[in-house]
Amino acid sequence: MDTKDFFHNLWQSMKEIWNKKIIQRSTRISYHIIWNIVLFFITIGIIGGFFVAGLGAGYFASLVDDEEIQTEEQMASAVYDYEETSELYFADNNFLSDVSSDLLRDETSLDNVSEHVQNAVIATEDEYFETHNGIVPKAILRAVFQEVTNSTTKSGGSTLTQQVIKNQILTNEVSFERKAKEMLFAMRLERFFDKDEILEAYLNIVPFGRNSSGQNIAGIQTAANGIFDVDAKDLNLAQAAFIAGLPQSPSYYTPFLNGSGLKDDKGLEPGLNRMKSVLSRMLEAGYINEDEYQEALDYDIVADFKKPEESVLENYPYLMRELQDKAVAILVEVLAEQDGYSKEDLESSDILQEEYEIRANREIGRNGYKIHSTIDKEIYDVFQKTAREYNNYGRDKLARDKETNQPIMIEDPDTGEMKQLGEQPVQVGSVLIENSTGKILSFVGGRDFEKSEYNHATNVPRQFGSTMKPIAGYGPAMELGVVQPGSVIADVEKTYGDDYTPGNYSQRYYGLTTVREALYRSHNATAVSVFNEIRGPELAKNFLWKMGLEDITETQTSLAATVLGTIELTVEDNTNAYATFGNLGEFVEGYMIEKIETKDGEVVYQHESESEKVFSPQTSYLMIDMMRDVLTRSAGTGTAARANLANKSVDWAGKTGTTNDYRDTWFIATNPNVTLSSWMGYDNNQQLDQDGYSTRNNTFWAKLVNAATEVRPELMAPSQKFERPGGIVSRSYCAVSGLLPSDECSELGLVKTDIYNANYVPSKRDYSLIKENYATIDGNVVLSGEKTPDEFSDGDGVSFNPEWLKDMGYNKLANIKQLTAGKSGAWEKIKYPSDDNEVNNDGKAPNAPTSLKLNDQKLNWNNSKNSDVVGYRIYRASDPDSDDFQRIGSTAETSFSIPGSDAVYHVRAVDYFGQESKPSNVVEKGDFSEPEEEEEEEEEDKKADKDKDEEEDKDNAEEDEKKKQNNNNSDNNDSNNDDNSDNENSNNNSDSDSEPEPEEGNTD
Repeated sequence: MDTKDFFHNLWQSMKEIWNKKIIQRSTRISYHIIWNIVLFFITIGIIGGFFVAGLGAGYFASLVDDEEIQTEEQMASAVYDYEETSELYFADNNFLSDVSSDLLRDETSLDNVSEHVQNAVIATEDEYFETHNGIVPKAILRAVFQEVTNSTTKSGGSTLTQQVIKNQILTNEVSFERKAKEMLFAMRLERFFDKDEILEAYLNIVPFGRNSSGQNIAGIQTAANGIFDVDAKDLNLAQAAFIAGLPQSPSYYTPFLNGSGLKDDKGLEPGLNRMKSVLSRMLEAGYINEDEYQEALDYDIVADFKKPEESVLENYPYLMRELQDKAVAILVEVLAEQDGYSKEDLESSDILQEEYEIRANREIGRNGYKIHSTIDKEIYDVFQKTAREYNNYGRDKLARDKETNQPIMIEDPDTGEMKQLGEQPVQVGSVLIENSTGKILSFVGGRDFEKSEYNHATNVPRQFGSTMKPIAGYGPAMELGVVQPGSVIADVEKTYGDDYTPGNYSQRYYGLTTVREALYRSHNATAVSVFNEIRGPELAKNFLWKMGLEDITETQTSLAATVLGTIELTVEDNTNAYATFGNLGEFVEGYMIEKIETKDGEVVYQHESESEKVFSPQTSYLMIDMMRDVLTRSAGTGTAARANLANKSVDWAGKTGTTNDYRDTWFIATNPNVTLSSWMGYDNNQQLDQDGYSTRNNTFWAKLVNAATEVRPELMAPSQKFERPGGIVSRSYCAVSGLLPSDECSELGLVKTDIYNANYVPSKRDYSLIKENYATIDGNVVLSGEKTPDEFSDGDGVSFNPEWLKDMGYNKLANIKQLTAGKSGAWEKIKYPSDDNEVNNDGKAPNAPTSLKLNDQKLNWNNSKNSDVVGYRIYRASDPDSDDFQRIGSTAETSFSIPGSDAVYHVRAVDYFGQESKPSNVVEKGDFSEPEEEEEEEEEDKKADKDKDEEEDKDNAEEDEKKKQNNNNSDNNDSNNDDNSDNENSNNNSDSDSEPEPEEGNTD
């Protein structure tokens, strides 16, 4: 079959099928099925859409259900309430400044704003501004979708109307509730206001970065004048486009630096690119044509920037910011309480906290409050002057990371580029608090606000160092009766349960030391030992939290190192805690805001001081008395502070502190009226120069005291001292144990006196020392045996009582001799008992000492190698050939001083059982070789005989001369005899000037 026939047959078959209407019936059936399916899904979609819309509407309604619907008058009042500045005051109603002086804003009307600006803002911020009714659903849905899908590309969904609502009526926290309210209010605002009114409000509200002097600015008129030195109505197209681009990121796009000055080319580039983007949108929207667009792009906008002006900074930057922050914190609680929320509600909800912080900031900035502080203007002024003029802080250092030691890199807020932080100065923080009221009278926030805006007095947590010892260690321990100033603690090497072994600053230990001495010398090991007796959760609850140190956790109070100040808290916290001692145990929370009142005089907040008992008056006084020693004792760590005080009679009591690697240095002291602190350190926790770091800080503290005393002498230099409360008694104690003195302790001269809380005076008699007949073997004290020679026994010897050592746990120390480490005088007489008093008798005499040598008039030798030797006997003979050696002394040492006369010596070892060794090698003192005097006399006789024969041959005339010559010879002989006699007398005098020979049996 050919191709033609094939296609013919195929056509005939298809025609037959069509004529039978098979295809038509199948297609109709499929169509109906598909159409029904489509209708089903359309119906489901419509129903689902209504359902979702209903849910959305319901959810929207629930979000705004509790929001009061504002009237036109209320909305107008809120929208046009750009600012009514609140005021800050020193104490005694002394005006300080307006709160918002750091934000410049000049209001203007829309007819005084360049049309280019209006068009640029609409094209950039809200392209549908003229047609929407407050919201753009498409933009909102797009923003919601991006939020739900967590898209990295975010596009704003807010119209200009919504932005006015957000800035003037609502808050700007991120939440669906706030967004829903914003949309509702925006639509309502559009009903009451026309478009020009809304645009005018927006242009007066929005921030525009900084002006040429570095101040923050808001409002179009302020921006035009501050950036280009023209009025808003005179801005040209390029200038308008530049300004219109700023609100998206004011600090990034602004052309000026923080603190005045124009950015460099790299820093200007983001703002210029933003300007080009604004011009492009204006072109797309039809506000400008291609020629205007190109002309604006070619315009030299940089040449129009206003010349940098001297920065108009506040006179009190640290103070103003601190007062504003504290006022905002107070108003947060006030406003929340007015709405029925508690402080606990705020603390448990970040969103709620943020909402009320925004509202409080807005209230402070526009509602004309009068904020009265506790700050004494005159003291504050002299504090700042002292901080500026003090010239001994230490050197500036390149900021380095403490872990890697590499230079620290930070992001430039103006350019977004990473740059090296550079050299940083030593910073300072100080707080002055009135003890009885808690008023913060003054503070030093830092050396220079332009270099560091951190308030180092109130907002920079640092480790406390040894200033923690009184508040977390000794104070609570005395309150609990664990220790008193005269309690004796072993300052020794010891490891605690958390595998922590504290060491002292001096890299040595001090042995048995009183709590008083350990405090004023600032020993670490003693402090940890005391803290170990009281550490745990109860310490936080019963003491630290009551002193305002609520950030310290129960876990931290269980760590042994906590008492050494490893916890980070602020200078304000530390000072406030110390004021508890100055207030005799009553804590009063420090505060800086006295009251806040409206412009009409209505008081919305009034501070009320409340006190809480932390320590008894007795504990507080004992603590103060010990801290006095820090300034007054020669070994006290705060003597430099007192040395620099102009008035040394004031009753100051304080404590120094240093942290690991010398990263912080502290001094805090209290007198009957006030407590003053001083801290120094680098912002990046670098090491302070070790040479004089504490002295520099102590001296600065004293200079603050002197400066404040000149303006407030009755406050800073009270004539009265801390009043000693009842229940304080004086008692004597044994410096070895801290117990009541024993006879042994008294005989040694180790009885001391201190003051005590009458409830915790020592009641037990000292038993730390015992007196027995002792011998010493290899440095260990053992009881003398029946055959132990008396010369090596100390019948009046004093030793630590093994029972006492065991009771105190000292017998388990790795090095028990640390108990008297570095101590002199009577302490050297105390012996250490051996753990085992049994001395085994091997029945043999000890080995002889070896290597006996003579050095000047001192014999030295090596120990006998036997383990039971108690001492050595020294023997002397007149010459080497003599066998008659006489014992001249005994000693338990390996050296002995001998007389100056010639003799020979040897030494014998003596053991615990009285057995004596063979003699050591012999040493000679003096020259025992044969003299040559006889040969010299024979030669002289021969010469004399020859001379005599020659003289007899001379004539009689020379007889007289011969006699004369003989007389001369006779005189010479007499002279020689006198010389010999003088030499003998000289030798005798030398013997008598030397040490006398010891009597038999005496030790050297």
